[in-house]
Amino acid sequence: MGRTGTHVIVVGNEKGGSGKSTTAFHLAVFLMYQGFRVASIDVDSRQQTLTHYVRNRRNWAQAHDLKLPHATHFHLPLSKSDSVKENQRVEFDLFRQAIIEVEGEADFLIVDTPGFDTHLTRLAHSLADTLITPLNDSIIDLDVMAHVDPVTGDPREMSHYARLVQRARTERLSIDGRTIDWVIVRNRISMLPSRSTKIVQGAIEKIAVRLGCRVAEGIAERVIFRSLFPTGMTVFDPLDAEMLGGLPSMSHLSARQEYRALVEALRLPVSERAKARIEGEKALAASAGEPASFEHMAGE
Repeated sequence: MGRTGTHVIVVGNEKGGSGKSTTAFHLAVFLMYQGFRVASIDVDSRQQTLTHYVRNRRNWAQAHDLKLPHATHFHLPLSKSDSVKENQRVEFDLFRQAIIEVEGEADFLIVDTPGFDTHLTRLAHSLADTLITPLNDSIIDLDVMAHVDPVTGDPREMSHYARLVQRARTERLSIDGRTIDWVIVRNRISMLPSRSTKIVQGAIEKIAVRLGCRVAEGIAERVIFRSLFPTGMTVFDPLDAEMLGGLPSMSHLSARQEYRALVEALRLPVSERAKARIEGEKALAASAGEPASFEHMAGE
């Protein structure tokens, strides 16, 4: 499968409940508010959490006549054939078609992956420019990255998922000579310092050094995310009672700050994409003999 000129962001983790879909959706909405064209693919044909989030947003906007940004979204329907091989073929064809449609059309493509290993999970990881791995801040959840000594926090052996990513990096390097910027995002960080918290922090830092990835602070456990899901709204949407379905709370404001900090930590090529977009519009306007308009890039 060929590469696209679109910056591909993959959100991956083999453990459920780490906040993959919520992170993917918030990131998509943030980038759209910055004026970028965004596409998303839900590779999890079983749970389809990201697809439900997208559908809830469209339904809520239509029901309340709201003007909201929407990403171009693709989801892989659950294949019902008795043949595993046939199901995989159908899913691969749909994934490939989505990539082809996005190529040259979207500035960013965000791929949400399932909490288990599949052929498409491995393929999506090999296409990533930026890989985000949300990780709950606990010794138990660290197991998705490495088997850790519970006393010292020293990583004993890299996990199946870590090896999967390393293989994807090797494959990517052999294809186009580029590497994957891998960012471990610490979610649900405890506000109260404890011995366990220190062990987890130390273990993650050691794992990151061994695997050659970065670490960023993510999102605390907040009720606001469960309340936003049914409407498909995000903390980046306007703080409006009609938009939110209720008045914004301190939890909403805090979550927005956390996600903004996370986006900054990801170091996405937003400035480069903005410059490329403006230059492209200038060229198009010049060929048409009309002045270019860059209002949608006001945030840059």
